[in-house]
Amino acid sequence: MAHPNRHLSGWQGVLQAPSHGLQANHCRAMDAYGGYNDLYRGDRDRGPVISALCWSHARRKFFELADIRGNIRKGKHAHDISPVALKAVTRIDAIFDVERGLNGLDAAARLEARQRLVRPLVDNLHGWMRAEQGTMSKHNPVAEAIAYMVKADRWEAFAHFLDDDRICLTINAAERALRGAALGRTSWLFAGSERSGARAAFMYSLIFTAKMNDIDPQAWLADVLGRLPEMTASQAPNLLPWNWQLSEHRRAA
Repeated sequence: MAHPNRHLSGWQGVLQAPSHGLQANHCRAMDAYGGYNDLYRGDRDRGPVISALCWSHARRKFFELADIRGNIRKGKHAHDISPVALKAVTRIDAIFDVERGLNGLDAAARLEARQRLVRPLVDNLHGWMRAEQGTMSKHNPVAEAIAYMVKADRWEAFAHFLDDDRICLTINAAERALRGAALGRTSWLFAGSERSGARAAFMYSLIFTAKMNDIDPQAWLADVLGRLPEMTASQAPNLLPWNWQLSEHRRAA
């Protein structure tokens, strides 16, 4: 619990995670973990961090309960699936379908389209879930999946993407970006020391930031390291990935 508070002590923005907690300016993406809860407190020194939740993780439980092929693989009958879970998946998939069509729009157009096209689907899903929840035992697996989403403060975090064009519907892109590091741990296992771990995290941040800006990390780092000694501190921002351009001699090469 101490590590997230220390690491993000001077930061304020939107935190998107599977179960509490964006990826963009002033955003972070992290796994669900109770240690993040203090970041959302109203009396936090820097002000509370805004929570935005991942719809892929919320959809997953419904999908498992409606997975016909999965049931067959496990030797269960296809009719063992939950019809309510199947309807939930269908309704959530409709939201995903609209969101895919908004990719590439500028911020204003994306926000307008979300209000016009996505918000009615989200509101209808919420009303439908609450109605279905009232007909089930709270111990029903589908009821538990619904309760996870519709809890008041949690639903607000799920719906934050409707009013903030920076927020993605899921954290899938962030998780894919981190997969290489997660798989690599099986090879190198230990950083050697806490200081080495901090350096590795720093390098990961540089490399993945370059990749997110469609820049070859090796070419960018080679050029930046060569140009830094001759630059002033005020010129350094020109070397950030989103501002960077190859020097003329490297262009010629």
